[in-house]
Amino acid sequence: MEGREMNFEELESFYRGKRVLLTGHTGFKGSWLSLLLQLLGAEVYGYALPAPTEPNLFSILGLEEQMHSERGDIRDYEHLRRYFAAAQPELVLHLAAQPIVRDSYLFPRETYETNVMGTVNLLECVRQSGSVRSLLNVTTDKVYENPELAGHAFREEEKLDGFDPYSNSKSCSELVTHSYQRSFFPEPGEKADGVRIPAVSTARAGNVIGGGDFANDRIIPDCVRDTIAGRRIHVRNPYSTRPYQHVLEPLLAYLSLTALQAGFDPARDGLDDERGRQYAGCYNVGPDEEDAITTGELADRFVRCWGGGAAWETQAEAAAPHEASYLRLDCTKLREKLGWRPRWHVAEAVAETVRWYRSWKDGEDMLAFTERQIREFCGK
Repeated sequence: MEGREMNFEELESFYRGKRVLLTGHTGFKGSWLSLLLQLLGAEVYGYALPAPTEPNLFSILGLEEQMHSERGDIRDYEHLRRYFAAAQPELVLHLAAQPIVRDSYLFPRETYETNVMGTVNLLECVRQSGSVRSLLNVTTDKVYENPELAGHAFREEEKLDGFDPYSNSKSCSELVTHSYQRSFFPEPGEKADGVRIPAVSTARAGNVIGGGDFANDRIIPDCVRDTIAGRRIHVRNPYSTRPYQHVLEPLLAYLSLTALQAGFDPARDGLDDERGRQYAGCYNVGPDEEDAITTGELADRFVRCWGGGAAWETQAEAAAPHEASYLRLDCTKLREKLGWRPRWHVAEAVAETVRWYRSWKDGEDMLAFTERQIREFCGK
C-alpha cells in the first residue's frame, strides 16, 4: 500500500478529543510529544516518574497544567493498572524507559526491569482494558545484532540482539510486544461483546536531537553544557556514525502510524478496522543516508551554529564501555506505507536545536517558542 504523509490539519482531525495515554511523558521525547498532542486537541493522560533532569523540558514548558499527569513507575503494575482503568484510553504510546546506554552498564537490573517488565505491565493493562484501538511501543535503532559493517543499513526483518543492557533490553521489549500481539491481539477490531482488540506496532527510532534535552552522556546536551560554561566540548567518540534527526521527525511518524493503524484515512469518514490492520507491524524511523554522520561532524555543526568561540576536542576514556561505532537504518517500509519523508535534514536540525537552546539561555517564553517551532516544522 502506497501511503501519503499526513499534514497537521489531518492529524488534528483524528486526535481532537481522543483519549491518549502516553508513558514517559516527562522525558525529553515525551515532553515534545505531550505538547504536540495538546496542540492537536487530544485529551492526554501521562504516566511517568518525575522528570529525570534539572532543568527539564516538561517543567520549562509548563506541560502539567494542560494534561492529566500521573507520577508513577512503569514497574509498579498495580499503580499503572488503576490509572489505566481510570483513563480508559483509545490510543497508547509507550515511551517510558531507562534510555541511556552508559547508565545501563551501571544499573543493568533496573534497566531490564524498566524496559522489559515495564513493557509487560503496559501490555497487560492494554490486554485487560478493552478500550484501546491503537498501541505503539517506541524502542530504538539499537535493537539489532550489529556487526558494525560500514555501509550496512538495518531492515526490520533482521535479527534482534542488542549488545549492551539498554539495547538488549529494548530488543526484549520488541519480542515481548510481538508475543502479546500474536497471543492476545491477533485480530484487531471490535468483538461482538464490545471489547476492542488493538492494532499494535513498534517503532525503532534513530538518535534524536532537539531543544530541551538535558540528559547526561548525550552529545548535544554535553555541547550545550560545556559551551554555556565556557569550556571546550569534550567528545568521547568523534568517529562513531549515527543517524541523527530532529526530535519532531520521529514524533510525527509515531502520531501518523498510531492514527493509521487505528483505521484513520484523511480522505474517508470514520475509522475502519480492516484498513488499520494493514499498518500494524514494526518500523524503522530514521533520517536519510546523508544524515548519518559522525559525532565529530555533529560537534562541528554545533560549534558553527553556536559561534562565539565554541569549540570541541576529543577526550577518549580508558576502558570505556562498549558502544556501537556504526549504525544506520533502512526506512523504506516507513516511506512506502506512510509516505513519510524527513523535513529537516541534519544541518537544519542542528541549527534549530541551537536556536532553541540560545532562546532558553536568553530567557525567552519557551512554550511560545516551542509551539512556533512545531508549526514551522509542520509548515503551518
